[in-house]
Amino acid sequence: MPNFEGGNLKRVRPSNFSNKIVFVGLSGGIDSAVSAGILSMNYYTVGVFLKLFKNHSFEPAEKVARKLGIPFLVMDFQKEFKKNVIDYFLEEFSEGKTPNPCVMCNKKIKFNLFLKKSLEMGADFIATGHYVRKLQISNSGFSVFKLYRAKDKEKDQSYFLWTLTQARLKKVLFPLGNYTKKQVYELAGKWSLPCGEESVDICFLKGDHREFLKRHLKLKPGVITHISGRIIGRHNGLPLYTIGQRKEIGVSGGPFYVVGFDFKNNTLIVTDDFYDKNLYKKELIAKNVNWISKKKLEFPLKCSAKIRYQHKAESAEIVKSKNRYRVIFKKAQRAVTPGQSVVFYKNNELLGGGIIEK
Repeated sequence: MPNFEGGNLKRVRPSNFSNKIVFVGLSGGIDSAVSAGILSMNYYTVGVFLKLFKNHSFEPAEKVARKLGIPFLVMDFQKEFKKNVIDYFLEEFSEGKTPNPCVMCNKKIKFNLFLKKSLEMGADFIATGHYVRKLQISNSGFSVFKLYRAKDKEKDQSYFLWTLTQARLKKVLFPLGNYTKKQVYELAGKWSLPCGEESVDICFLKGDHREFLKRHLKLKPGVITHISGRIIGRHNGLPLYTIGQRKEIGVSGGPFYVVGFDFKNNTLIVTDDFYDKNLYKKELIAKNVNWISKKKLEFPLKCSAKIRYQHKAESAEIVKSKNRYRVIFKKAQRAVTPGQSVVFYKNNELLGGGIIEK
């Protein structure tokens, strides 16, 4: 096992290992645990727990590292996580948008701070338990890293990784890309790993996100107006609602669905028609777009696009306009939500993505 001297890894490795050190993000959940197990068979592997908020316990991750016989570290990013993820989460909701904190955590914390600190300490790569495939394509002496949907399409997490760049991909490994969830369970059992399920919710929240917003935002109640113009009730604060939402509207006679906001008059606008034309859009504007391969793309670009994680990718055409991109869908999309990510694919390749502006 490696030794630590002054916070850095002393590179003393067994002869049967790759001459590379990998720092793998270890949460204590099954996906990261199996990732560490897979890596430890070929690389000099170090388990790293990222402490992101108060009461974020490292003990489950430490147990996994101990079982695998790999070194274990804790990196404390609580201050940075609050600023870049939690504060962003609150600010976006306060402005009537619906943020995706996992995308921001990947961009600012996991593939930025974790990556930088790991490399400074002597790592050659970092790794995470994301279900996604990375391939290096070489042509005429030029190499480019590409991301593809995972083998297990039901667990594919490429949607959350559109902010990755070539420089970062060069130093990142995704061990689970070619595994199904069933195979991951089998490996965890074979190795008797003391791990639990990965969290499927926002990691810093316990329960409904609206309760978190109520504790941290100054909410101003107002009226709820039907799309026809009549007042039908009162809301508890516009940040508690998102486009297409049905639950928690609290008005009898429904169901009702959120179609928009009148911020000037602090009014929530709803409809009682699931297929209301106001809930559907054929176009959206994306900002802060990142193209993963960085190759020169020709526009208009035909591809498929997802407007949320659990949404099916639909045929679309992208038109470039200065630093914005207009995404035109072949079929109108329901509940296009500002603040969420729109992610672009060509077959199984993740081309990139951006933030829905409007």
